[in-house]
Amino acid sequence: MSFQRMIAKKRDGHSLSRDEIESFIKDYTNGRIPDYQVSALLMAVYFRGMNIGETRALTGAMMNSGDVLDLSAIEGMKIDKHSTGGVGDKLSLMIAPMAAACGLKVPMVSGRGLGHTGGTLDKLESIPGYKTDLSEKKFIDIINSCGASIIGQTAQIAPADKKIYALRDVTATVESIPLITASILSKKLASGTDGIVFDIKCGNGAFMKTISDAQELARSLVETAREFGKQCRAVITSMDQPLGFAAGNSLEVIEAIKYLKGKRPADADDVIIALGSNMLIIGGAAGDDKEARGKLEESISSGRALEIFAKMVELHGGDAHVIDDYSLLPMADSAGEFKASSDGFLAEFDTMEIGLSANMLGAGRSKVEDSVDHGVGFIFRKKLGDYLKEGDVIAEVYARSEESANNAISALSKAITIQPEESILAPRVIKVIS
Repeated sequence: MSFQRMIAKKRDGHSLSRDEIESFIKDYTNGRIPDYQVSALLMAVYFRGMNIGETRALTGAMMNSGDVLDLSAIEGMKIDKHSTGGVGDKLSLMIAPMAAACGLKVPMVSGRGLGHTGGTLDKLESIPGYKTDLSEKKFIDIINSCGASIIGQTAQIAPADKKIYALRDVTATVESIPLITASILSKKLASGTDGIVFDIKCGNGAFMKTISDAQELARSLVETAREFGKQCRAVITSMDQPLGFAAGNSLEVIEAIKYLKGKRPADADDVIIALGSNMLIIGGAAGDDKEARGKLEESISSGRALEIFAKMVELHGGDAHVIDDYSLLPMADSAGEFKASSDGFLAEFDTMEIGLSANMLGAGRSKVEDSVDHGVGFIFRKKLGDYLKEGDVIAEVYARSEESANNAISALSKAITIQPEESILAPRVIKVIS
């Protein structure tokens, strides 16, 4: 079948066969199909959707478009965690060593920040010397040594996804559930894990704005992962405010280290324990939620998770002295404060705008090739539901200049709502899809 006829077939609402999908991915990866025709197919998928068989075939073809890591040299259950992205989401830095301290092996292949969302790799690269581009052998050696490693995706992992995602970004087809599923899972399956727990963000700072959309994506990911024989769960969590208090790379590393030392912001803690518990359960390290939570608590109180984090940093070439000396991290001066303009309750964060405001300071990137300033960002002193007096500091701004800080403060003033009445707050952990 010609590719033109394949486009028409999906346009008219018919299912594509596995052979058709595999041929499409192979030919596009090798440059034999032009972008404009693939754009047409993506739009047809956006409107017509895909059934579970098509989604599985697309995921498998994208996974096999490049290297699939062989992690058989790692003993034990290999469980990963993946977030769909948010503001202040530094949770991998805590969850990986905590889960490893509880007996799992945690191979994480993570990404960089783009748009309003932060990236785990950018946070880790705030640590002097930390390398995220390791060989497969080094990746395996680190996991066998300390139980966890966080690296970046290589060009050889799911190259078809990289090409297709670039087209989705410019053709308004990012929000397609089958395309999101195949994009996420092709990379995760290629990284060689036995199971995955997904953190599906939902709310004004997430790509999934509604709970129903988040549930649809969660079910698609879980069902498709199980088609490949993987243990999988999804936790739907709220992204209607930044996670924890810090937004910005070095600032988030400091918050993660403090968490592992026992200083645990309640909202981040709820999500971390929920995700970690499900990782332990699907990995066989705990029989139920109560046992899992107890083990995670002990990993912090014993200091074992912090030890593993320090060891992971050291094995990645990073300076583990940052655990006790935060001045080793790149840090801008605190150049301003965003204060409450009136008395009242902090009723709403426009979380996406807060992420974009951090980008204005240099904490993130609008294009893949943009550089990142690891030392800028925000420390929020107030959370949703807090009562404010006029003049109370809502956020400290870490910036390279007073002008930059003032621009960020102006943006924050449009992203935060104060009202006289107290609002009902949604829980951070909304639902588990198992």
